[in-house]
Amino acid sequence: MNRVNWKSVLSLSALLIFAYHASAFAYDPLELSADAAILMDAKTGQVLYVKNPFKKRPPASTTKVMTAILAIETGRLKEMVTISRSAAGVEGSSIYLAQGEVLSLSDLLYGALLKSGNDACAAIAEHIGGSIEKFAVLMNIKAMTLGAVNTNFVNPHGLPDKDHYTCAYDLALIARYAMKNRTFSDMVSTRNKVIDWPGKPWDRQLENTNKLLWRYLWAEGVKTGTTGEAGQCLISSASRDNRELVAVVLRSGNRWSDSIKLFEYGFKRFEYSQVAVAGAEFANYPVKNGKREEVPVVYHSDLGILVPIEKAGAVEKRVQIDSHPEAPVKKGQVLGSISYLVDGSIAGKVSLIAGAQVDRHGIWDRFVRWCHEAFAGIFRQISTKF
Repeated sequence: MNRVNWKSVLSLSALLIFAYHASAFAYDPLELSADAAILMDAKTGQVLYVKNPFKKRPPASTTKVMTAILAIETGRLKEMVTISRSAAGVEGSSIYLAQGEVLSLSDLLYGALLKSGNDACAAIAEHIGGSIEKFAVLMNIKAMTLGAVNTNFVNPHGLPDKDHYTCAYDLALIARYAMKNRTFSDMVSTRNKVIDWPGKPWDRQLENTNKLLWRYLWAEGVKTGTTGEAGQCLISSASRDNRELVAVVLRSGNRWSDSIKLFEYGFKRFEYSQVAVAGAEFANYPVKNGKREEVPVVYHSDLGILVPIEKAGAVEKRVQIDSHPEAPVKKGQVLGSISYLVDGSIAGKVSLIAGAQVDRHGIWDRFVRWCHEAFAGIFRQISTKF
C-alpha cells in the first residue's frame, strides 16, 4: 500500500498558496546581493517581490522569531525562570546567563530578540516546552499551522544543524503573523533595553542587533541572524502611508542595503487601493422560496491591495457566488467571495455575505403567493381581451 508523503503534499500546497498571493511581483530588478529574498504585504500576504523564495536555507537567529511568539502565546511574561546549567552553557551569542540565575520570561525574551542571546532562547525553550527537543516539536507544529511547510526547527536559537532549515517565504509568513502580536512588535521595535543581572552591581544593557531601526526611518523590527553557514540574514518590517511590509533577505552581502531597496521598491512602485469596505453593498440577488424576493449581498470585511503604479488599471474581479440562494438565508451567511487580481494573480480575497435575513415561505405564504400570481395572470388575460 502506497503511503502518502504529507511533507510533499504540504510543500505543494505552499506553492499553490504562494501562487494565490503572488501579484505583479518582480524577479530581481533590484540587483540584490542576497541569495534569497521576499517582500510581502503584512496585511494581506500579497507578495510584491521574490528571489529564490523557496530555496532551502539555514535561518540562523531569525529562528528566534518563532521562539518568541510561542513563548508570548503560551507563557506569562511576569513568571520567573530559573536558568539551567545547559541553558547557561549554550555556545554563540549570549547575554551571559549563569546557572541558577532567576529572570522573568519577559527579560529573557528581550535578551533573545534584542541581543540575540542563544542562552536566553534555551532557557525559554526549557521553561515552555520542558526540553529543547519538546519545544522544537511545538515550533514545527506552529510553523505548519502558519503555512510554513518548508521549514523544520530542531532548536530555539538557530545554531547550525543539517535538519534546521527554512526559506524566505516561510520566514515572511512567520514574521507577518508575529508582528500582529502587540507584545512581540513592541519588543522587536525597541532599540535599547535594560534588564536585571542578578548578583551583579549593574544591570544588563541590551542594544538591538537590528541596525535598520537606526538606518531606515520607517523600520519597526524584526530580527537579524548570522552564522557562517547562513551568512547575513534579516527579517524586517516597515510601515509607511498606512501600509506595512515585511522583507526577508538571506545570505546577503549587505542586509541593511538589500532590505532598504526592498522597502523602497514596495512603497514607491505600488499604491494602496481600497477595493472592499465591510458592510458596503455589493449587489442584490434573487432568493428562492423567500418572503423577500431579493437579498442584499455585502462585503464581509475591508480589503486593500497594492497595485503597481504603472499598472493602476490592471485590477480584475473574479466573483464566485450562489446567485440564487434558497431561503431561509441568515444575516451574515456567507454566500460567496470576490477575488481581486493584478496581472492575472490574486492579490486579495473577501467573503460576500447576506446583508439581511430572508425567511422561508410557509405553506400559507406559498398558497397566498400562488393565488396572487394566478389572479394576476387571469386579470392580464382579461385586460388583453377588452
